[in-house]
Amino acid sequence: MKILHTSDWHIGRTLYDRKRYDEFEKFFIWLLNTLESENIDVLLIAGDIFDTGTPSNKAQELYYKFLCNVNKTKCQHIVIIGGNHDSASFLNAPQSILKSINVHVVGAISNNIEDEILILDILKTPNADLEQITKNISSPEISKLIICAVPYLRDKDIRTVNAGESLEDKAQNLIQGIKEHYSAVAELALKKRDELYQECMDQKPAYIPIIGTGHLFAAGGITGDGVRDLYVGSLAYVNIEAFPKCFDYVALGHLHIAQSLGGTEHIRYSGSPIPMGFGEAKQIKKLITIDFSENRDKDHVHEEQYVIPSSVKPSISEVSIPNFQMLERISGNLDHITQKIKELKTNHSNAWLEIEYTGLEIIPDLKTKLDEAILESNLEIRRVKNKRISESIIKSNFSQENLKDLNPNEVFDKCLEINKVEEADKILLKASYQEILNSILEEDIRVS
Repeated sequence: MKILHTSDWHIGRTLYDRKRYDEFEKFFIWLLNTLESENIDVLLIAGDIFDTGTPSNKAQELYYKFLCNVNKTKCQHIVIIGGNHDSASFLNAPQSILKSINVHVVGAISNNIEDEILILDILKTPNADLEQITKNISSPEISKLIICAVPYLRDKDIRTVNAGESLEDKAQNLIQGIKEHYSAVAELALKKRDELYQECMDQKPAYIPIIGTGHLFAAGGITGDGVRDLYVGSLAYVNIEAFPKCFDYVALGHLHIAQSLGGTEHIRYSGSPIPMGFGEAKQIKKLITIDFSENRDKDHVHEEQYVIPSSVKPSISEVSIPNFQMLERISGNLDHITQKIKELKTNHSNAWLEIEYTGLEIIPDLKTKLDEAILESNLEIRRVKNKRISESIIKSNFSQENLKDLNPNEVFDKCLEINKVEEADKILLKASYQEILNSILEEDIRVS
C-alpha cells in the first residue's frame, strides 16, 4: 500500500488582499495527477484545510470538488484531521455523507476515543468489488491499515486548569495531556490490531501498519510564514517522545516547511503546498509518500509490540510540488528596487512583489514611482514597506491607517516598549496576551 501525506492547505488564504484561488485550483489538478502517477492508496491531510473557520463559498467549492474528483482516481481513502485554523464543527458536519465516498474526517477530539481509530481496507485492485473479496486479512487481495487520526488538540480539551499555576506549570500540564492522549490512542490501536490478528490465528497475517497524525508544534521544528504560536505562548513544544513507538509513520501538520524531526525518518511535517507568504517564496514545497508495498513481513507477531520490525519499515520519499505563482521579495534603495523590476520585466515575469524600501532618503510618493516602474508588465506589487515611514509610525504610537503593516504581536511588543515594562514582567504579559489571542482564534463560531 502507498500513502501520501500533505497538510496546511489553507484554502481561501489571501496575500495582502490578493485572492489565491487560481493557485489552489492548479495545485488540486496537479495533486489529482500525482495520486494517479504515484499509485496512492490513501491520502492523509494533517490539518489546516482552510485558512479560517468560516471559509468562503469558493473555498468550499474547491474543497468538495477535489474530494469528489479523488473518488475517480485509484486512491481508495482520504483521511482529514482538523487543524488550529479549522472549524471542527464545519469539517465534521458532512462526515456521514463524505464517509460514503471513503473520506474520513476527524475535526476534533470527542468523548469517544474510538472515533480517532480508523481501520481501512486497502484493495490490491482498487476498482474490485469489496463484497466479492474475502475479508480475511491474510488474503493477498486486501490489506489493512490503522490510522490514529489525532486532530489538533485544543488547550481546553486536554489540560486541567489549576488555580495559581505558573506559566511553566501550564505548559507542562499541556504537554503531559498531549502525551497521555497519544498514549491512550496508541494503546487502543494496538488492541484493535491484536483483534484483527486473532481473527486468523491459523495463518500468518500480513503486517498491519499503524499511522499516527497530529497538528502541533514539535520541538526542533523550523517555522515558516503564517504559523501561529499554539497553546500557552510558545513554551509547550512537544518532544518526539510524545509519539508512541508503535507508530510506523507520524504525519504532522502546522509547520509550513517539509522536514523530519529529531533525526528520525518516520516523524515528518509535509509542509504547506504553496508559499503562505513571501518568507516562504524560495522554499521547494513537497509532499511525502510512505510505501509499504514491498514490506509485508509475516513474522512480526512475536516482535515486541512497541517496536517496529526493521523488515516492515516503509520506504519514505519526497515529491516536489511545482511553483504555481512566483513570489519575489525585493529590499533596498530605490535604484536597486527599480533595477530588479527591470530584470523581472525583461524575463516576462508575472511575479507578485513585496518591496521593502530601506534607503535613507524619504520618498513620500514611493508607491506611485513603483507603480510606474511595473507598467506594461504582468508584475503585481502586493506590498510596499517603507522602512523610514514604518519607524515614524511606531514612534507616533501607530496611526490607524498604517496598522496593517504590523501584526498583533508586533503591536503588543511596541506597546510594552512604549510603556517601559520591565523585562521580567514582559514574559508573563506576553504569555497572557498569547493565551487570550489563541482563545479568540480557536473559538469555533459555527458552534451554536
